[in-house]
Amino acid sequence: MLSQKELEKSPLFTDISYESYLQMMECFHAVQRSFRADEMIYDLTVPGSDSVGVIERGDAALIRIDEAGVSTVLEELGPGGVFGRTLDFAGSSRDSLEVISRTPCDVVFIDYPHILKRCERACDHHSLLVQNMLRLMSGKAQDLSERVDVLSRRSIREKLLCYFGQLAEKAGGDTFTLPFSLSTLADYIATDRSAMMRELKRLREEGVLHSEGRKFVLHP
Repeated sequence: MLSQKELEKSPLFTDISYESYLQMMECFHAVQRSFRADEMIYDLTVPGSDSVGVIERGDAALIRIDEAGVSTVLEELGPGGVFGRTLDFAGSSRDSLEVISRTPCDVVFIDYPHILKRCERACDHHSLLVQNMLRLMSGKAQDLSERVDVLSRRSIREKLLCYFGQLAEKAGGDTFTLPFSLSTLADYIATDRSAMMRELKRLREEGVLHSEGRKFVLHP
């Protein structure tokens, strides 16, 4: 369960009191689970599950594994990140789609039909949570749109500059922090890590990019 202080920082429970949050756990048939790092949280290819998962603490990733065993990061999920069979990517029936924890994670699972149907108690926190869920889904759609923009670029250089441009814009300047490791970045832009590292080296040599650890500066 979230503490009252953690609840105040959770985008899913914005404007919901702690008392209402506790009531909601029962009202929405919510189940909370904890996961170790590198543990599978959710398998989207398994039929019959209509639950929606929301990351409360920790970081995870939605990963596709194709027939050849090649892994592609489809989405990074931090606190407030939403996932589920009703919300995420469709793919080949032969692909594996899994949400994997990057760090120890606490996740709340909510039965999707309970989100859609009107609460028998007509409780205010039900409506608020639905509004917050829709807001999270809207943000998710925006993130996916940005990802498509990156992946639509033809070269590794173009993909890197597109993604770095997005991060710089969100940071409000030319300096930004990469939200994950370089290995994960290669997965995120769907390219070979060695080839990506060579392109990063060229960008640095050309003065287009400066980096120190995960801190980057993109020069106009």
